[in-house]
Amino acid sequence: MKSCYIGFDTSNYTTSMAACDEDGKIVANVKIPLKVKDGQRGLRQSDAVFLHTKNLSDIFGMFEKCTDGYDNVIAVGASEKPRDAVDSYMPCFLAGRAAAVGYASARSVPTYMFSHQDGHIMAALYSAANPDDEREKADMEAIMSEPFAAFHVSGGTTEILYVKPGDGRFVIEKIGGTKDLNAGQAIDRAGVMMGLRFPCGPRMEELAQNNTAVISKTKISVTGIECCLSGLENLAASVYKTNQSAEETSAYVFEYVGNVLDKMTDNLRAIHPSIPIIYAGGVMSNKLIKNKLACRKSVYFASPAFSADNAAGIALLCRKKHLCATERGK
Repeated sequence: MKSCYIGFDTSNYTTSMAACDEDGKIVANVKIPLKVKDGQRGLRQSDAVFLHTKNLSDIFGMFEKCTDGYDNVIAVGASEKPRDAVDSYMPCFLAGRAAAVGYASARSVPTYMFSHQDGHIMAALYSAANPDDEREKADMEAIMSEPFAAFHVSGGTTEILYVKPGDGRFVIEKIGGTKDLNAGQAIDRAGVMMGLRFPCGPRMEELAQNNTAVISKTKISVTGIECCLSGLENLAASVYKTNQSAEETSAYVFEYVGNVLDKMTDNLRAIHPSIPIIYAGGVMSNKLIKNKLACRKSVYFASPAFSADNAAGIALLCRKKHLCATERGK
C-alpha cells in the first residue's frame, strides 16, 4: 500500500483533483473543464458551482483509476478562495472545499486550505524542473527557500507577486499587475469576437502559429510594473475588421500580451535585479508568449499541463503543510 496527499481545486472553469506521493512527485492530475455555451465569454458563479457538483461525481472515478495502489491518504488539501486576502471570495471554490472536507473526514485524515493562487505558484515551481532530475529539483528547492517573484497570468488574474516562503505555504504580496482587464479575458474576448468557442486561448495559439502576415507594431500601456489591457479588445476588433484573418488577429493579440509582460518583466528587474521570476497561470502555457520572455536569466515557466488550472499545486502544498505540522508536533 502506497501513501499520497490529495488536492482539490474548483476554479471558475475547471474541476481538478490531484495526488502526490510521499516524495513530492505528482502521481495523478485529473481535470474536467466546465462547459461554456457557444458565444458566451464565461460562466456565472451559480452555473460554475452547479457544474462542479456534477463533475465531482465523475472525477472521483477517473481519479481512482489514476491512483491505483495509492490507498493510504495522509492528508487532503483544497483551494478555498482565489488569493490570500481577507476579502478574497468566489463561490465556485466552496464545491472543492466541501469535497475535500468530506473526502478527508471519511478517512479520518487532516485537511489544509490554501488559495487558488498558492496552487498555481506551487504547480509552476514543481513543473519548471524535471521531477526526475535531482539537480533541477535541488535548484527549485533553493529558489523556494528565498523570496522570489511570480507572474500569475490567467483569465481571472494578471498580477506580479513578491513571494516569501512560509510555514508550509507562501506569504504573498501583490506588487503589480493590471489596472483593468486580465490578460486571459482580453484573449478570450478577442477569440469570441472572431466566433471561436470559449476558452479561446488554445485555438488562437494554433491560428497564430499559422500566421504568415507581418504583425504591425503594438502600442502598449505599461507604467512601471502595472499595465492596462482593456484597449486590446478594440485593437483586436479593428485588426480583424481590416483583414478578416483569424490567424493574423490571433498573432496580434499574443504579440500585444507578450510585449506587455516583456516590458513589465524589464521594469520588475530594474527594481529587483537578480530576483528569480516564476511565470504561472493559464496564459503562460502559450508558447508564443513564453518565447518572448524565456531569453532572460533566472526565469522559470510552468509546463503546459501545470499552467492551466489544476489541483497538483494544492496536493504538493498539502504535503508541505502536513510535514511542517508533523515536525512542530514532535
